[in-house]
Amino acid sequence: MDYRRYLVEAGTGIDLHGEDATKAAQRAVKDAISHSSMVGLGQLFKIKNFSEMEEALMVDVTIAAPDPDKVDGEAVLSILPEGKRRINVIEGGLKFPADSTKDEAKTHPIVMVNAVIVVLVDVDKVPRK
Repeated sequence: MDYRRYLVEAGTGIDLHGEDATKAAQRAVKDAISHSSMVGLGQLFKIKNFSEMEEALMVDVTIAAPDPDKVDGEAVLSILPEGKRRINVIEGGLKFPADSTKDEAKTHPIVMVNAVIVVLVDVDKVPRK
C-alpha cells in the first residue's frame, strides 16, 4: 500500500437540542465534504466513474468532540459516499453551557463537534489505462 494524501478538509457540526454528539459529528463530516470535490482525481487517472477507484480510496476521519465516548463512529462513517473508511475520535469541540446541569431552564444544552477528513489514494491500486 502506497497511500498519498489527495484532499484535506475541515467541518463543524452542531446539535442545538439534546447534546447528540453523533448527530453533530455527522453534520461536521457533511460540512467538510460539502466543501470539497474530487473531480481532479478522475482527470488525473483518466477514470470514468468512482466505482473504478473504490479499492484505492481511504477516507480518514478525525472527530473532536467534548465527550468522545458518546460518538458512534460507525454511524458517522456511514454517511461517507466513497472509499474505505476509518475514524479517530478525540477530545475537543464545545459544550454549552459547559456544565449542562446548571441553568437548564434558560437554554438547551448545545454540543459542537469538529471534523477533519483526509482522502488518501493508494497509488498501487489506481487503475492504469
